[in-house]
Amino acid sequence: MTNSEFRYAHHPNDVKKYTTEELREQFLIPDIFLKDQIKLVYSMYDRLIIGGVFPSSKALTLEPTDDLKAEYFLERRELGIINVGGKGKVTVDGTVYELGNKEALYIGKGNKEVIFDKVDNEQPYFYINSAPAHHTYPTKKVTKAEAEIVELGETKYSNKRTINKLLVNSVLETCQLQMGMTELHEGSVWNTMPAHTHERRMEAYFYFDLEEGQTVSHFMGQPEETRHIFMTNHQAVLSPEWSIHSGAGTSNYTFIWGMAGENMDYGDMDGVKTNELK
Repeated sequence: MTNSEFRYAHHPNDVKKYTTEELREQFLIPDIFLKDQIKLVYSMYDRLIIGGVFPSSKALTLEPTDDLKAEYFLERRELGIINVGGKGKVTVDGTVYELGNKEALYIGKGNKEVIFDKVDNEQPYFYINSAPAHHTYPTKKVTKAEAEIVELGETKYSNKRTINKLLVNSVLETCQLQMGMTELHEGSVWNTMPAHTHERRMEAYFYFDLEEGQTVSHFMGQPEETRHIFMTNHQAVLSPEWSIHSGAGTSNYTFIWGMAGENMDYGDMDGVKTNELK
């Protein structure tokens, strides 16, 4: 079963007027994982699809939604998957890929059948991003050991973190989709700080590894007109190209970032000085 939503893009001047409820309704995705369902949110920000696959008692097959007007989901798209739960498997046109916790899989355009399932009695949680694609690149599994690792931040500023670049063009070829995972060290709570924007690309964030009862305040908006959305474990948020994408938690956590847009340059950022945020 597929549960799908459609989200429009927004002008920053309109977002300035949103109430808390409106902000959450337009940008927050609170229910990524639904038992025995595939949850998909089609965003008009670079037409990125954000979703979660939760095969609890049966295997789940990725089907095209009406928004795609396609014979099969990956007819004109590429797909990135990161498993944030127990061991699971993804079958792509008959080939089985086992994914452990925090392992990723890239699936190129043109693959017709994608099936998600459990392995033994473990419970996987497959977080997915999909972007339009113009070329077919090979399907490839990427583990943390194969990722490009970057250490950033300082304990002094509560932002010491490890960035795992999993599905990026320095690790494998994709059309436009890029995905990675940032792990906050114990005692650090700030992500993507100092903040930045990049009008060439949008992003989506998915927060997990957050303790029960704790929260992350995700910051968005133009640097001179910021807004915040309080989030809990296993929730995602859309970040427009004109918006910062930063956060601070009441404990450390992990988040997955996914990007699509104009270019593949990870370093293409317009930095914002921390003391100039408003």
